[in-house]
Parts: sequence; structure tokens; C-alpha cells
Amino acid sequence: MRARTPLLATLTLAAALLAAPPVQAADYPFQNPGLPLEQRVSDLLGRLTLQEKLSLLHQSQPAIPRLGIGYHKNGTEALHGVGWSNHLNDNWNQKFASGTVFPQAVGLASTWDPAQIKKVGSAVGDEARGYNAVDPVLWGLQVWAPVVDLLRDPRAGRNEEGYSEDPLLTGAISTAYGKGLQGDDPFYLKAAPVLKHYLAYNNEANRSLSSSNLTPKLKHEYYEPAFKAAISADAATGVMASYNLVNGRPNHVNTDLNTQVRSWTDKTLYNVSDAWGPHALTDLEKYYDNKPEAFAAVLKAGLDSYTIDGSDIGPMVQNLTAALDQGRITQADVDKAVRSVLSIRTRLGHFDPDGGPYKKITKDVINSAANQRLNRETAAKAAVLLRNSGVLPLAKPGSAAVVGPLSGKLYRDWYAGQMPYQVTPLDGIKERVGNVATSQGLERIALKHLDSGKYVTATGTGPDDNAALTDTAPTAASQWDLTDWTGGVSTLRNAGNGKLLGGDWRSLDTDDADPDGWYVSQQFALERQADGSYLIRYAGYEAVEGWFALPDPYVGVAADGTLGLVPKAQASRFGKEVVSDGVAEAAAQAAKAEVAVVVVGSHPFVAGREFHDRDNLQLGEGQRRLIEAVRKANPKTVVVLETSYPVIVDAPNLLWTTHAGSETGHAIADVLFGDVNPAGRITQTWPASDDLPSIFDYDLAKTGMTYLYGKAKPLYSFGHGLSYTSFGYQGLKVQGDKVSVKVTNTGGVKGDEVVQLYTHQQSSRFKQPVKQLRAFQRITLAPGESRTVSFTLKKSDLAVWDHTRNTWAVENATHDILVGSASDRIRQSTTLRVSGETIPVRDLSRTTRAMDFDDYSGVAFADETKISGEVVEGTAGDWISFTGASYGSRLTASVASAAGGSFEVRAGSPTGALLATVQVPATGGIYQWGTATATAMAGKGSLFLVFKGDLRIKDFALTR
Repeated sequence: MRARTPLLATLTLAAALLAAPPVQAADYPFQNPGLPLEQRVSDLLGRLTLQEKLSLLHQSQPAIPRLGIGYHKNGTEALHGVGWSNHLNDNWNQKFASGTVFPQAVGLASTWDPAQIKKVGSAVGDEARGYNAVDPVLWGLQVWAPVVDLLRDPRAGRNEEGYSEDPLLTGAISTAYGKGLQGDDPFYLKAAPVLKHYLAYNNEANRSLSSSNLTPKLKHEYYEPAFKAAISADAATGVMASYNLVNGRPNHVNTDLNTQVRSWTDKTLYNVSDAWGPHALTDLEKYYDNKPEAFAAVLKAGLDSYTIDGSDIGPMVQNLTAALDQGRITQADVDKAVRSVLSIRTRLGHFDPDGGPYKKITKDVINSAANQRLNRETAAKAAVLLRNSGVLPLAKPGSAAVVGPLSGKLYRDWYAGQMPYQVTPLDGIKERVGNVATSQGLERIALKHLDSGKYVTATGTGPDDNAALTDTAPTAASQWDLTDWTGGVSTLRNAGNGKLLGGDWRSLDTDDADPDGWYVSQQFALERQADGSYLIRYAGYEAVEGWFALPDPYVGVAADGTLGLVPKAQASRFGKEVVSDGVAEAAAQAAKAEVAVVVVGSHPFVAGREFHDRDNLQLGEGQRRLIEAVRKANPKTVVVLETSYPVIVDAPNLLWTTHAGSETGHAIADVLFGDVNPAGRITQTWPASDDLPSIFDYDLAKTGMTYLYGKAKPLYSFGHGLSYTSFGYQGLKVQGDKVSVKVTNTGGVKGDEVVQLYTHQQSSRFKQPVKQLRAFQRITLAPGESRTVSFTLKKSDLAVWDHTRNTWAVENATHDILVGSASDRIRQSTTLRVSGETIPVRDLSRTTRAMDFDDYSGVAFADETKISGEVVEGTAGDWISFTGASYGSRLTASVASAAGGSFEVRAGSPTGALLATVQVPATGGIYQWGTATATAMAGKGSLFLVFKGDLRIKDFALTR
């Protein structure tokens, strides 16, 4: 962490930030609401000094009293409710909101109900205004939400922050949420949503150093559309750059921010960096040699705001001033970015004499009764019935056993506020059942040090009260409630003081009530050895992030008997003694009750979160044993699974929900007892096993990840979800650009159905998805009621990215038209013949980018320069190929290689007929480009370029 600002400087800065602008009439044109936006912005821009302009490029923008401009700070977190904001002058200490906490983002999307999510977004926008009315310095109105990173791998730590693995569904939900946040005024913004995180960011391990390899086809067809949807619908006011690199270039200097992203709308966008991102360019990624160079590149790439150094604008101003002096940027570059800032601030009402139409919103909206009702309704709509043997819905039982580690407790996640109240599953069921027994279903254990015979004992609740080998027989201080969450990671709560065992990089102590904060140190894995003893691995986040000195720390015992962290070779061996068996207790309660509800799942801060991916998708062994024991004791058992991501678990009666906020318990009870007929649908594939490709491989077409390209049978398919009623589908028709189908409620109760339209292109020049979602509708039908559901499917919707010509193309092809209730439950199908074009044979006699290959193996995609361009980088044995091509005999290639090398030109396969060997001279570096030539054999068919050394290829031609 950085050093704190000296007190005097802090007070001086705070006074400047908090200085209230003078009461003003519309003295200047920029304060006149009757003038056009551009005229107001131009007027204000012309009145600012250079230093004032630079100050506006920071996340923390000081007041300009001489112009009546107040302080503004970007970055209120609002992912599923107003979450938190940074304290003044402190980039690490969060001030949490206590407003409405809605279901996690992946839960919001599982409603498949954009109209509902727009209401949620509107409520969150209201509460952002309410907090801003209370403290406009702390609670800014540029909100960093929604997250539209695609959930292509469920092991990614930030899975709960996104919406779906599908770009169309993600785009629909993000557009709805963003529209709600902004409000319905045609000009003014209730809040200014920013989409996170551009682009292809779905792994936490090495997130600032790893590069996402994106083929041009997948970039255009899969990764970009999730962002384009909300931007093109004017449902977001900008994007945030992500920490990772794409094709070798850090996203904080990705020129797509200026070119691609801004092309999607005619509105002015205000793009921002992620926290510390500009510093990473020099301090971590080493992409630039110095700060002025890096900061200039950030600005020129299309970012308008630097999220760095808390409220201290000094380093940014210093570096941008140096960049100006060095000629790396111009005042025109600064003015362009400042225009973006001023445009959005004008639309937020910052420069209006009365603050604009949304200024009237007060703190009374925060956690209002209306928002509580909306929260309960949304959480129930989001719940997904994964399996039902007929036990659900529950008739009104006389007794129930409600057990499990999540039965009586709700947890917030990193981007949520503090819940002002909690309705747990136990609370919700108690409101309906008179006789309810409960148990957490946990083992209470003692950990005996096998060498000394003493037990791991808590010595107090302070940070210096180190856990030690003290007790010679188990007492409350040496007994621990073991919660085995997911992925083999557990927490240990002391029975004596109620605190969790945790590490502080030196020793172990018990001073925390819950896993929380950035550094979650209360995580351990009990690893059983062949002799029955246990090693205790420390799984806290410091170790994962690499901050901890030990790469693989375990619990060891110091000479004085205190516990600390040591290398595995020095780990102590422990015996695990079960003091009381909560699983058996829960099963006994279940046996006596009419029904049993087992509430299991994940903890949002344990075994995966921002900066920490998951190793696997297994539910903890203790929770699995609890499910089986209770099911064996009572056949009328319902499992409620509360997780932020797919988990490999199955049961005959299984209801899934995310960590769904304050109203979780009411929503669960509403569904279990049939007041709400479940119609949530999962928004990502739930794999059947942990045998998954590398989390760093972003090529879905090769890995088979997501429903788009996956062919293995999953545990639960994309779009899956059951109902208490049944639905029939009849009469699928395609007429022009309209697809219609009749849907009938064929069951006995009212319910919602999510009607899903997919297509599959039967033949193509390019590899096509197995199927692809094109549209969906959530409808409500009474028993016996029918409705014709219509979708619009335009010819242009079926366009594919033609990487041979770098353009969108609609091919001459037949498409399967598939309608159903899930990607694997297609109820009606037909075909549609589309008149398009035939992709021409590739003419490799023309200069062809290496990146426009048809297939590849082993290569990386890299940056041509530090400003723009993409190339292929390979080493010996790697290859790229071009199919359906014609080519001549004279080869010329643009190449780069530090030491020189060669590549082969082969026909038909990587080991096919050798057409040429191309010698590549040493060019002096990876950004120094030279020319390589050779004579080949002309021909037609598939052409392979096979790398024989370390080099980069930008483009080539085989002329005749």
C-alpha cells in the first residue's frame, strides 16, 4: 500500500475538494441549459487553464470555484446496487453503501427479463443520486457498471460480476440495466454508466501480464458485441479498459478505444482506466520505459480519465505536463479528452444552475419499501429450478428441517454494499412453517499436532494474539467449526471466540468475524496424507497474488509453539479429530421433519473472487456429505444451491440462486412454496467435469467452451430451467424477417416461459457455432392460455466475419431455425434459405495479413507496434494456414526477429510438400521490420507457414 498523505496536505486538499461553488445564475454559456451541448462544452473548455484541464483528466476532479464548478469523483461501484466508493485521499479504504442489495449480476441476467432489469437499474440509479445528495464528494455519479465481460470460463474469479457466456444475452441485459441507471430523460443522465472491462478479460491469474489471444473472427463475432450492444443503444457513456493484454498490447493503450468503441455511437463517450492501470504499463508490464511516455499513450489511445493515486492528481499532472513538453501529446489531445469529461458532466447536470432534473432525488429513495419489493420480486424471478422429482412446490408442511452453512446467513460480495437487513432462507421458511429445526451441518473438529500432542488453540481476538499449540485436551478455544466451501478451500471458525483462523503474512490469529476485504487470509485446505494425517495449506489471497514470500505456504509450528506459515517441506502434520458431527445432527433433524431444505453453496470471498481464479468447480466434500446424509434421512429433501458460478453438484430437487441480496430468503420461500413459479434460466453452461481447457485459451472455436462451440454433454445446458407447469410449442413459421411460434401453457398453474430462438448455419466457408442465440422473450401464461411469440430475425443478423476480406458477409446458405426452452431443449425447428454471397477463393498473390489465417497451432498473436497493428509470433514447430487459396511463386514477407530464423511454406499440411524455405534476417528487434523473400512452387489449396525459429510475420504475398 502507498504511504498516507501528510495531514496538512490532506486538510488543504480536502478543503479544495469540498469548496462549495458559489450560488450562480446562468452567467456563462456553459451554465445555460437552453444551449446545445457542444456549445456549452466549447464555452467551458475555452475558459479553463491548462492546469485545470489536466486536473479534469483524473478520477478525482478538484473544484474550480472561480467558475462555480464543484468537485467530482468517478467510480461509484453499482454492479447490483450501490456498492462502495473510495474514501477521500485513500485508494484502499472503501466506504460501503447500506442501500438495496439486489441479486448478483449473473443472477440478474438469469431472469432473462430486460424489462425487470431496467427497473432494477433505475432503482440503483435513484439510490446513487440519493447517496450523492448526502455526500457529493464521496458518492460520484459516474458509476462503474455494468460488467459485460463474457463468462466463457466458469472458473474465472469474477464470474459473479458478469451476465452470461452469450454476447446477445449479455448485451440485452446490460442495455436494460444501463438504460435504467441513466434514466429516461432524452438529455440528462441520472447516472453515467461505464461498461467493464474492455476487452476479453476473463482470468485473474496474471491478469496484468497475460495476453488474450483473439482471432479476428472471434473478436468481431464474440468478444466485441457484448460491448457494442449497450454503447450503440446509448445505454452506456463509456468503457473501462481492462488489466489484461489483447494480442500482445495492454488494453489501456488499445486503440480500439478510440476507433472501434467510439464508432458504435454518435454520442460522446467518456472512457476510463481501471484502478492503477496506467501505472501498470511501466511498473508491472514494462511496456514503456517511463511514465510520460505511458501516460501519453493512454490518452492518445482513447482513455479520458486516469484512475490512479487516490485523490492525488499531482503525479498524473506532472507526467502529462512532461509528455506535453516532450511533444508526445498536444494540447489538442488534452482538449479532446477534456471534452469527453465535460460532455458527460454537463449531462449529469453539474453545470446547470439547478443541478438538472435528477437533482431533486433525495436520500429517501435509499432502501425504500418499493426497492425492497422490487428486490424480492427480482430475486424470485432469477431463481433457477435445475431439477425436480415432483417434490416441488412444497405443500404447506407442519414441520421442516432447514440446514446447511448458508441456511441462516447471507453474504455480500466484493462489489456489493452492506445489506441493511437480511432475510435468510431460514427466516423465509420460518414465516411459512410453524415447526422448524435448523443446523449448519458442520463438523466441529480439533487439530492435534502429532509431534507434540497439543492442539491448535486460539489465544485471543487481537491481531497479536497468535494461535498456538496450547491445549493438551480439546476445549472451546481449540475446537473449530469447519466449513468446506468449494474447490477444497475451507474456513475454520473458533468455537470459543467465534472468530476465524487467518493469516497475516507472519503468523496465524483469530481476529476476523468473516472472510472479507481485499486480502482474504482466512482460507485453508486440509490435505489428507496417505498415513491419515493432514497438512494444512494456507490458501489466502496474499499467497495467490504473489505478495507472500512463500510460493506454496503451509501451517508450521515455531519453537515457541505459535503457528506460522512455512514451505511445504517444513509443514507440520496434524490429526483431525471430530468433536461433534453436524452432518449427523442435520440428518437426525431431517428424519423427524416432513420436509428438509439443505442450503449449500459458495462464499463470495472464498475459493475465488477478483484476483483469484478457481482451481475446480467442486462443491466442498463436507457439503456433499451433508446433502447425501439428509437425502438418505428424508426423501422429501430439497437442495438450495447458492453460488456465484457453476458448481458440479446434482440432486433430485435442486434450486439454484446466486447470492441474491437482502431478500434472498423471501425469494427462495416464494419459489419453494409455489407463490412464484420459477422461470429463471442459467446464462452459462454448467460443465459436467473439471476437465476443462486452459483458462488462458480464449479461442472458443478450438476449446469447445460455451454452448456455442461445446459438443460434450454438460451437467446443465445454457438456457436450462424448469417450471411447475408445462408448455407446448406449435406452428413455427418464418415469414420475411419474422419468426413466430405459438406457445401454450399445457399445465395446471400460471407460469412464465422463456422462449429462445437459436439458429445454425448448415454450411459455411468458416467454422460455425453449434447453435447461436438470436432472440428471446419471457412471457406469462395462465393454464390453457396460448400466445404467438414473434421475433425479428434480419438477414444482416446472420452475417459472419469474413477474415479473408476483413468485412461482414452474409453467405449463401441454409440455416436451421430452432425454438425452445433451452439450448438443448429445442421444441420446434424449420429451415431458412438465405440468399447471400459465396466467399471467393483466397488470392494470396495479394498482400495478406498473417493474422487473417484460417487455422493455427502454437503461435501467439502479438503487437506490430506499440500503437497499432497485430501480427503472428511463432517459434519452431508453430504454424498458420490458409485454406481454399491460390498462390504464385514469388514470396515476399514482412518479418521481425531479434536473432533471425526461418519459416517453411508447405502445401496441404504442416508436414506436406515443401514449397519454399524462407530465411529471415535478424532485424534488430520485435518491432524492427524487414523483408524476407524466396521462390516457391505456385499452386492451389491449403497453404501452411511453418515456423522454424523465433520470429514475427506481419504479412506476405506469393505473387505470380
